[in-house]
Amino acid sequence: MSSAAAAVATAAIPSIPRDDDGPVFRAPWEAHAFAMALTLHERGVFTWPEWAAALAAEIKRAQAAGDPDTGETYYLHWLATLEGLVARKGVASTETLHRYRDAWDHAADRTPHGKPIELRPEDFG
Repeated sequence: MSSAAAAVATAAIPSIPRDDDGPVFRAPWEAHAFAMALTLHERGVFTWPEWAAALAAEIKRAQAAGDPDTGETYYLHWLATLEGLVARKGVASTETLHRYRDAWDHAADRTPHGKPIELRPEDFG
């Protein structure tokens, strides 16, 4: 992820958790979700105003459903927004997204802590 792209994203989306050095992530998956959104934006899948509106709608929906809005769930909303836009834009179907999410969960369950998660054909079982 380029620092220039991250700077553009953090300027366009003020809610991104950050410190003086840029975006702040609690776990590697958050940084990966951030990087995927940057890449899809750079490839023209969505604009930052479109992303910001979709993210705001996702956060509002989650709050209406009882999300405590403590900041700990921010990247869960980011990921849900990413999945929604990818499906709406026809990049991947909702079914494909769920299939891969289930496969990653299966792969993560069998992977020892600290080892890289690798998808295998049997993860799609």
